[in-house]
Amino acid sequence: MIGGYVAAYFLSNPNEVEVAPALLAELKTYNIYDTQHLLPKEIFSWDGLLSLRGFLLLVAGGFLVGFGTRYAGGCTSGHAIMGLSNLQWPSLIATICFMIGGFVMANLILPIIMKL
Repeated sequence: MIGGYVAAYFLSNPNEVEVAPALLAELKTYNIYDTQHLLPKEIFSWDGLLSLRGFLLLVAGGFLVGFGTRYAGGCTSGHAIMGLSNLQWPSLIATICFMIGGFVMANLILPIIMKL
């Protein structure tokens, strides 16, 4: 609790969030215009949740994360940190698959979803 208090009152930045111009242009192609907060309201609001894009990102994505965690026998942190430090072969395979899945999602699937 003390760490949270110190972070909120002494370490927080009172200035507005600064976003690079190239990132602003890319966000506009995804129909995201709220760049003054850490969480854009186009995604993280009730209106955003009740849209097709919000449903796919939050509800379907949450289901897939839970399913993948159960199917892989653990989460990304468990496999990547604990499994790799113990030199477990299944954790290496799972971590590689997590990385490939993340790259595919971020570069191929997410741009399609964000334009919905």
